[in-house]
Amino acid sequence: MGVMLPHVTAPSRKALADHLVRTRIAGDVATPRENNRSHYRRLAEGDRHYWFGLEFGDRWTDEEAVLAVMAERCGVVADPGHLRGQDTIDPELTISALDRAARMLCKAVEGGQRVLFATGHPGGLLDVHRTLAAAVGAAGAEVVAIPGGLSTDEGGVFQFCDVAMLERGATLWHTHSPNPMAAVLDGLAAQGRPLPDLVVADHGWAGCAGQRGIDAIGFADCNDPALFLAEAEGTVSVTVPLDDHVTDPRHYDPMTAYLLEAAGLTGSA
Repeated sequence: MGVMLPHVTAPSRKALADHLVRTRIAGDVATPRENNRSHYRRLAEGDRHYWFGLEFGDRWTDEEAVLAVMAERCGVVADPGHLRGQDTIDPELTISALDRAARMLCKAVEGGQRVLFATGHPGGLLDVHRTLAAAVGAAGAEVVAIPGGLSTDEGGVFQFCDVAMLERGATLWHTHSPNPMAAVLDGLAAQGRPLPDLVVADHGWAGCAGQRGIDAIGFADCNDPALFLAEAEGTVSVTVPLDDHVTDPRHYDPMTAYLLEAAGLTGSA
């Protein structure tokens, strides 16, 4: 059996699209166009902070090519002349990506796969990952427990509610770095334990997993182009476009409920 979010019924596709726009998870999002274009440019210039642990070589050195992929897969404004002001995420692209992610979660449960959950955005997405981890674990997949004693990026890598995160100074850390995921995967290998069959994550956690050949579902904002490029290249399996830190984390609950139902993971634990 799966789990159901308390007091949240899975919405229809139309109702979810309306909710995403109303809460600015999609539609007219808070991230300004200037910020998006700056990140696309820095990725194209080879700034590895924006590569999220992926290896792009010289394939994405044209900022306008990056923009074209972001317009296609995320729904930002396609016009290269739009440099400032409002930018967008297409809610239909968000929901279609959720549907693809649901099929992967269903496959993981049916196959009893090893699934690792991680987030570099605990302030926004922790409860999304926690709820999904509880659901796939209750339904028969193996939620991977990470090794103890891992450290990187001046912090420790720990697991809370079956979700791996970076902690510094008793604070869960917002990070784009791929190093925490690398520490987890290297730690598993050092213990002779199998690597995950599937990673559900965001930021560099998802990028690092995909680069190492692991099936990965990543959540990504419109100013985080790396995971969308990786999906276009087939390195990341699914990238779900969304604003990854809206005003209230509870706004993500209907989206999570939709994903659980689409994956056949609703019910009681």
